[in-house]
Amino acid sequence: MAKKSSYVLKQLVPEENPKTGSKYIVRKPSKGLKVAEKLRLKKFDPVLKKHVWFVEKKMPPHSK
Repeated sequence: MAKKSSYVLKQLVPEENPKTGSKYIVRKPSKGLKVAEKLRLKKFDPVLKKHVWFVEKKMPPHSK
């Protein structure tokens, strides 16, 4: 029997310019207080070559 994970994967994309193509994949808790909050982190964008704000988006559906 598989154990259910207490984390879900989320994708971070640049807030101002999401068309740069850069993204980060992060783990977010699936229960608790932080579930309701959207992630917003300042990370390095290699295309723009500077630190910018990244916001949470849903992961794209995968093909089987």
